[in-house]
Amino acid sequence: MIFSLFDKTPVLDADSSQWLFDTYAWAMKQFNAEIFYNQTPLVLPTNDYLPGRVDSVHGMASLIFERVKGYAGVSHWPTLLADQSSCALVGPPKVEIKGALRGPEGIADDTADEAHRLLIPYNPQQINNPEGMIATFAHIIAHYLAQMANEPPPGGAEYWPHATELLAVYLGFGVMFANSAFTFRGGCGSCYNPNANRDAYLTEIESTYALAIFGVLKEIPNSEVTRHLKKHLRGTYKKAVGDIQGRTEDLAMLTALR
Repeated sequence: MIFSLFDKTPVLDADSSQWLFDTYAWAMKQFNAEIFYNQTPLVLPTNDYLPGRVDSVHGMASLIFERVKGYAGVSHWPTLLADQSSCALVGPPKVEIKGALRGPEGIADDTADEAHRLLIPYNPQQINNPEGMIATFAHIIAHYLAQMANEPPPGGAEYWPHATELLAVYLGFGVMFANSAFTFRGGCGSCYNPNANRDAYLTEIESTYALAIFGVLKEIPNSEVTRHLKKHLRGTYKKAVGDIQGRTEDLAMLTALR
C-alpha cells in the first residue's frame, strides 16, 4: 500500500535502540574508537574479503578464522583453533597479549604453548555456511575482548551475550550477523562456545539496526550494504539508517569519542 511509504513506526522500541547506542559508546570507550573510525572495514561476504580455498575442513576453518582475526585487529593474539567435537573442557587460559590489545601495534608471540592460547572451537558443519562461521568466530573474539574491558557493558550479566554480539558488529562483522541470525547453531557439552543458539540473543532486526549504526558512523552508502543483505532486511536497514540519522544527540555522543 502507498501508505506504507509514510510509515513512521520505529524500527525498534526506544529501550532497545538506546541500549544499542549505549553499548556502541561502551565499545568505543573500551576498545579504541580511533581504530574503529580509521581502520575498521565493513567485512563483506565476497572473495575480495575472504579469498582462498583449501581442501580440508580444518584448513578452511583456519583460513576463515585467520581472516576474521585480521579484520578484527587481533592477528597477534595467541589462539588455538579446535574442532568442538574433540576439544575438552578447560579452565580459563592464562594468556599474555603483548603490545596493543588491537591494531598493528600488537606483538605476535608464536612461542606460546597450548595452555597459554585462547581456545577457539568451531563446528565443522558450519563450513558450508561461511557467513555463520564468520559470525561465530567474530563473536568468540568479541567474548574474549569484552572480558578485557575496564568496565562491564550496559545491562550487566543478563545482556552479556547481546553485548558481545554488538561488539562483533562494532568490529566490522554486522552483515554476517544480520544475515545469519537464524541460520546456524553450535556448541557441545565439552567445549565453551558462546555462539550456541545465537537466535536467543540479538534478533535479526537488532543486528540490522546495529549494522546501520556502523554504516552511518562510517558514512557508508546504503547501496554498499544492502546489496549484501538478505532481501527482506534491505528495507529494514534503510529505515534504520533514517531513524539513526535523526537521532542527532546519540550520534553526537558517539562521534565525540573518536
